[in-house]
Amino acid sequence: MPRKHVVRVLVVAALIGGLSPRAMAQGFSWWGYESVIEEIQDRGVLRVGLGLFAPWAACDADGELIGFEIEVATRLAEDMGVEVEFARTNWNYIIPSLIAEEFDVIISGMTILPERNLKVNFTSSYNQTGISLVANTDRTGGLETLEDFNSSSVTIATRRGASSIPAIENVFPDAMILLYDTDTEVLDAVVSAEADAAAAFASTGNSWVEANPDTLHLPFEEPFASEVLAIAARKGDHDALNFFNSWIAIRKADGWLEQHRQYWFDTREWEDLLATDPITIAECDASFQ
Repeated sequence: MPRKHVVRVLVVAALIGGLSPRAMAQGFSWWGYESVIEEIQDRGVLRVGLGLFAPWAACDADGELIGFEIEVATRLAEDMGVEVEFARTNWNYIIPSLIAEEFDVIISGMTILPERNLKVNFTSSYNQTGISLVANTDRTGGLETLEDFNSSSVTIATRRGASSIPAIENVFPDAMILLYDTDTEVLDAVVSAEADAAAAFASTGNSWVEANPDTLHLPFEEPFASEVLAIAARKGDHDALNFFNSWIAIRKADGWLEQHRQYWFDTREWEDLLATDPITIAECDASFQ
């Protein structure tokens, strides 16, 4: 067989076998290619992209990161025998930053969405949550049902690029959506009555109402949407996806994930650890701009 035909056959075989164009461009052996798993081990550091929103990730009084995802990423790195490094990223740019290889994975309360899955690979789910509506009491006193909030006269605030956006569009298609860069800005909008309500993860919404009982309330006992969350990785790396899925299965089976999920989502013990000093909070927020 002529040499050019051999090369063509090998390239086709590589594509069928799952090698991405990126992997082929970087070079590979006929038995496989170097996964990000090997890169992480060679580097000795797992680089994790995340956004800042409690209880997934937040700053404590010393300005250090704490939260469910911080513990997940730290344990994952420990099980890989490497250190962990967090890249705190504006949520609206977190997927482009992953694709640009600014970090290795996203571990940041990321909901699986079809439009996201077109750009990145998702692992199996390791957590799930609901999206709640938090309302300004003075502005929404007469609104009692989901349909009441589904009005062009109602404004709902949420974080830019968040999975709550398609949930709002699905349940409240007539409402106006106001987008902000951080959860802090979303909370400020609904507290100040710039928005009638805000859509946020259920645990976040509960903590907002508890902190502002005279201004905010939960108009509905149950979340208006539910979501499954997963680790996001770059496309074309099947070895990494296999490793992360296996790790999730193991930590589900031994109860580690559930134990830590219960602490961060079923209790409020961690709230005493959060930063309260305005300067510390401002420095944390500024790191995402």
